Amino acid sequence: MRIIRKIRYIERKFSRRLVHNISKFEKFCADILYDRKVNNVTKTIALPLLALSKIFKMAVRLRYWLYKKNVFLSQPLGCPIIVIGNLTVGGTGKTPVVEKFARELNERGRRVAILSRGYKSKQESKIRSFFRWLTHAKERPPRVVSNGQRILIGPERAGDEPYMLAKNLPGVVVIVDKDRVKAGRYAIKKYGANLLILDDGFQYLPLRGHMNILLIDQTNPFGNKRLLPRGILREPIDHINRASYVMLTKSNIADDPNIVETIHKYLPNVGIIKCFHGPKFFAEVNNEDHKENVSLVANEKICAFSGIAMPDSFENFLTSNGANLVYKKRFIDHHKFTRDELDHIFTVALYKKAKYVITTEKDAVRIPKDYVCALPTFFLKIEIKILDGAELLDQAITKFITKYD
Repeated sequence: MRIIRKIRYIERKFSRRLVHNISKFEKFCADILYDRKVNNVTKTIALPLLALSKIFKMAVRLRYWLYKKNVFLSQPLGCPIIVIGNLTVGGTGKTPVVEKFARELNERGRRVAILSRGYKSKQESKIRSFFRWLTHAKERPPRVVSNGQRILIGPERAGDEPYMLAKNLPGVVVIVDKDRVKAGRYAIKKYGANLLILDDGFQYLPLRGHMNILLIDQTNPFGNKRLLPRGILREPIDHINRASYVMLTKSNIADDPNIVETIHKYLPNVGIIKCFHGPKFFAEVNNEDHKENVSLVANEKICAFSGIAMPDSFENFLTSNGANLVYKKRFIDHHKFTRDELDHIFTVALYKKAKYVITTEKDAVRIPKDYVCALPTFFLKIEIKILDGAELLDQAITKFITKYD
């Protein structure tokens, strides 16, 4: 028995060390992408990444040209499609925008289905997928996160953002699948969807949007203007010209006229809507009926942790509302928290005499339901607020509904 306990102890220790090292490596890669750290090591690594970035740029342009010339064909589904996405990886605040559109269209009588890739959700294993292909077994249906009436799967299988959308949007169908053509057909046939929203779909060319909403983060619109893997761009800046409307997020933090000039350079007459992610309230983790005003953190010692692409805006909100941020912990975007990591956060928070632990809504869904927080723990609920262009947005939605009625 002592030997077995020793083996299990070694396994747990190895597993913790592996998770820690992977997390450190992911953070290091993100630092290079976002140019957060500039030193001799990152400069040396950046050189081959720049070469790969140029190859990736050529591949992206070729792929788009092939779809434009109908060498690769987009799949019509006989249903209007709104695409919401961005040119960069993460950080634009896309999920609350998707939520706003879905809620508005649902309230106007549309049967809305959101199609998501389900980034970092639990996928079918490669072995099972290969066996299914080998035996010509029936194709697996998409994962239905919500049928519009109730949530059917949890955040591990759904992904944090689709689960969050399903939780916040009763009456809206949320489906996850890498093949969003298949997911769209399923939503129409199974649930009678008559309007599809493609979440993070600007680069998904097999489905052509009837309205393309492009989100640009006003505080960091294009990073270092390099494509992956040297920068944060998924495609060249001039692909702005595919947008129907542009939404400038975080417009309350920065107002750079050069961004508008850049947009109009590639798309002169495009409608631009300026918005920001405004706080609604704090809700207690695993007890969301307990809500508190955003003044909760004023003049209090706070511990904050997050696994999002741009943690600065979250942390700045807390400090700007009077929080004394005694400890903050950042993880890579979409990070799945281990119990050891959560234990460490609360241990430090207790040592620092923090009154509350605060996280984001997206991170809250990744905290295990049975995890007991050692301090009162809340997540910040945010919503999209329009600074400029509210009338334009309303007209765009009305025109779209009227056109496809």
